[in-house]
Amino acid sequence: MKALRYSNVAWESIMANKMRSLLTMLGLIIGVASVLTTVGIGRGAALGVTKEIEGQGINTLVITPKTENVGDSSTLTAGDAAALADPRIHPEIHAVAPTNSTFMRVANGNQAIESQVTGATATYADIKNLKVERGRFFNAVEESSQQRVVVLSSLAAHDLFKNADPLGQSIRINNEPFTVVGILKKSSGDDSEAYFRPIYTPLEVAQNRLINTPRYRGDFVVSEITIQVTDRELISYAESQVEQTLRLRHDLNVNDKNDFHILNQARLLEIAGNIANMMTALLGSIGTVSLLVGGIGIMNIMLVSVTERTSEIGLRKALGAQDSDILLQFLIEALVLCALGSLIGIILSYSVSALLNGIPDFPFDIILEYWSLLLALAVGLFSGFVFGLYPAIRATRLDPIDALRYE
Repeated sequence: MKALRYSNVAWESIMANKMRSLLTMLGLIIGVASVLTTVGIGRGAALGVTKEIEGQGINTLVITPKTENVGDSSTLTAGDAAALADPRIHPEIHAVAPTNSTFMRVANGNQAIESQVTGATATYADIKNLKVERGRFFNAVEESSQQRVVVLSSLAAHDLFKNADPLGQSIRINNEPFTVVGILKKSSGDDSEAYFRPIYTPLEVAQNRLINTPRYRGDFVVSEITIQVTDRELISYAESQVEQTLRLRHDLNVNDKNDFHILNQARLLEIAGNIANMMTALLGSIGTVSLLVGGIGIMNIMLVSVTERTSEIGLRKALGAQDSDILLQFLIEALVLCALGSLIGIILSYSVSALLNGIPDFPFDIILEYWSLLLALAVGLFSGFVFGLYPAIRATRLDPIDALRYE
């Protein structure tokens, strides 16, 4: 009951000095809002990176050649991809998609762009989670019969056709005619599309008609091999098996280094998550400086309040109030100030996040999680207790006689 009664007294004191109370809470309001907003930015950025990696498939391995010098030929071949796709050798692998990529001039009448033309297999879209917005991706029949069909990224389609319908239309790649069969959906947060303007066509068509593809040990070389593993739990095992197969095919001795790289998407996701957590912790720790400043401000004002109310304290002691009563009164007043400041800071952080999330081109969402809100409120109350304790103790040490004489 005492706590409730003193809460009413604290509220009356705050309302009696509205401007001073607001200025007292200002540091804490800014501190709570800055901590929540910066942590929300960190969480949003982490989620954006996670979605981007997951969008390319978590249970995938990407193999690229290791070249010592720029312009060196790849040591990965279509034969390597075929060996990895053999279910008798690698039952843990679900699908394999070799690709060959290069920049080329692509034209539709007077409209022309430089685009990354990628020769791929029909399974590539499923492995890389490419979403077709209109039309379709080319199929295995078109791949085996080497039909000259292409699938355009959304930006490439816009640059080549503006507002016209590209489906069924013809474009020219290095003066070779190709028919558009599909338009890909734009990937949210994927800035690479703006630079590469990717276009996809069957692999053998690209190798035989577009790209001057060299051979290595009798097979066409490829730029990259993407592998989809049957189960995410098997990805580390699959990585070791793929490495062993490629080393055997490339005649590498025990002491020889790999002439290829294997990128494990699951490991990349884990690394990205760890970095994001560290960045979130760093941003949050920077914001806590504002909380410290706000707490010191509350302590200063509470000390002023004790000085102003010295006569009141002396009168209460003279009427029989115990030190514990005085301590509880001023401590609750500090807690009420901090709780109110924390709540206003939480509302402010929600307003800032809503404003930033409403910006169309903002790179990621700001995510305010429930645990961070509860933590902010708890930290605010803890600040009130810590920084209000000294003024409250000082109030209990006042001598009643001296306090009554104070003016």
